[in-house]
Amino acid sequence: MKNKGLIFSCTASLVFVSVLTFGQLAQELQFTETTYDFGTVKESDGPVIHEFKFINNGQSPVKITGVRASCGCTTPAWTKEPVDPGQSGIIQAQYNPKNRPGSFNKSLTVSVDASPDPIRLYIKGYVEPKPRTLEDDFPTELGGLRMKYRSFNLGKVQTGQEPAVKEFDVYNDTEQEISFLDSLIGPDHIAFEYDPKVLAPKERGVIRVTYHARMLNDFGFMNHNVAFYTNESGDQAKKNVSVYATLEEYFPPMTEAELAVAPALKIEEPVYDFGKIKVGDVVSTEFVLSNTGQKPLEIRTHKTNCSCVSAEISGKTIEQGNTATIKVTFNTRGRRGNQQKSVTVYSNDPRASAQRVTIKAYVESGTR
Repeated sequence: MKNKGLIFSCTASLVFVSVLTFGQLAQELQFTETTYDFGTVKESDGPVIHEFKFINNGQSPVKITGVRASCGCTTPAWTKEPVDPGQSGIIQAQYNPKNRPGSFNKSLTVSVDASPDPIRLYIKGYVEPKPRTLEDDFPTELGGLRMKYRSFNLGKVQTGQEPAVKEFDVYNDTEQEISFLDSLIGPDHIAFEYDPKVLAPKERGVIRVTYHARMLNDFGFMNHNVAFYTNESGDQAKKNVSVYATLEEYFPPMTEAELAVAPALKIEEPVYDFGKIKVGDVVSTEFVLSNTGQKPLEIRTHKTNCSCVSAEISGKTIEQGNTATIKVTFNTRGRRGNQQKSVTVYSNDPRASAQRVTIKAYVESGTR
């Protein structure tokens, strides 16, 4: 028997049923539909199900050997035993609309023992998103306050500009006023302001975070622990949060002519793979840093993304046309399996002041 592609279609209300035939296999198997449109379904109502029915009009039993969905949101089920001549079977499609608002069009690939060619079935529809709740918008509880996260991420902050300022929403989830106090425990370059300073019950406000990057004279990812206070009683008064920022050097706008003579960092072959190594090995490699610009290249600093990696740069100033090296050492103690670590190099290259070298390895159990 030959098996042509079959398409199952589901609709929210079935207006008509058609019998489709596809070659010799379709002469034996009759399906009432091949594409089903669920119409509009509500995300809040949970999964929806449709069954595609078929009849075996052939002379031999037919067995569905497997059904594969195109998406994890769709769960198939089917008649597992062989379907004898004159008997019927089903292929079921269950679609879960959770976190999938909007239109959908999914397929099921059906394998039949009578043919090497699969049957493809389709479901479609539109998911009406569930209304957002307070918990959706403010999932993090800090005493009587709710926020989106327990951290404030300022993203990229350029060190030479004015202080970075970003606002974060906050909600009073109590029946009492909550006042923000002036006390703040944290580094001097971070400041908090509150608008309003007194939050009425069930009222939204903002915490305005100001970050003075100039005061740090540093680059790379920064994580600071900060505590602010409210007039709530007991342990609920103190709110411990984190403030994140990635510091990069600020360069004023430059003309094409200025950029043409500016220092330029080029890293030769920025990825190195150690291959298979053993737990406990300490391995090193060197990367070449070239200045392809017209002015001296200054290496500001470098940062690793893991305590298991260290790096040494042979020179902090690289003249036009010259090179330096960065030696990267990886200590595999306590590491197993695939590993990928990086070192970020910060320089006065105005086009790309932060560039990365990466090492890879597969760390095997056991020692040498």
